[in-house]
Amino acid sequence: MELKLLNEQGQPSATLQASDALFGREYNEALIHQVVVAYMANGRSGNRAQKTRAEVAHTTHKPWRQKGTGRARSGMGSSPIWRGGGRTFPNSPEENFSQKINRKMYRAGVASILSQLARDGRLSVIEGLTVEAPKTKLLAEKLKGMGLESVLVITDSFDENLYLSSRNLRNVLVLEVSETDPVSLVRFPNVLVTKGAVAKMEEMWQ
Repeated sequence: MELKLLNEQGQPSATLQASDALFGREYNEALIHQVVVAYMANGRSGNRAQKTRAEVAHTTHKPWRQKGTGRARSGMGSSPIWRGGGRTFPNSPEENFSQKINRKMYRAGVASILSQLARDGRLSVIEGLTVEAPKTKLLAEKLKGMGLESVLVITDSFDENLYLSSRNLRNVLVLEVSETDPVSLVRFPNVLVTKGAVAKMEEMWQ
């Protein structure tokens, strides 16, 4: 699989031969959906909670007498059918939303995403992306010169200047290869990968 290699100005200067197993895989929508949903579910904290009829603030006084009113009998105001009553099947704060995804499935899903991005022309490789100082303006101007406004940047190693420069850019996210996730890959319209990161991707996800 050949990927277009960009220069500092964002112009295609050459091509890079990449692994077909990672960038030439067939599109598998069902697998990608499963991987993305599982990743988002595993990020849920599960700290929501609701009260049962025993936990809500209520009185044990009978609202009205048992017979003679013409209305249905009622015992306490904590009944689930009453406003302010407890829930019949309340959500528990210990609820576990995690979904298990096999490592082989996860890698195949990520490879399918990367392959589709490459086919659509939304994935590009650059020799290196650096900024001289941790300034948002410097990175914004460099990306604008490349014609990239909303982009995910994947680097092979941590660059403090690049990371600090990207934090105030709402549509720019800088991640290392080990931090890359399927949600970020499908979220951004463009993905920019450094040349060194491509080799690490092939090592990690093949």
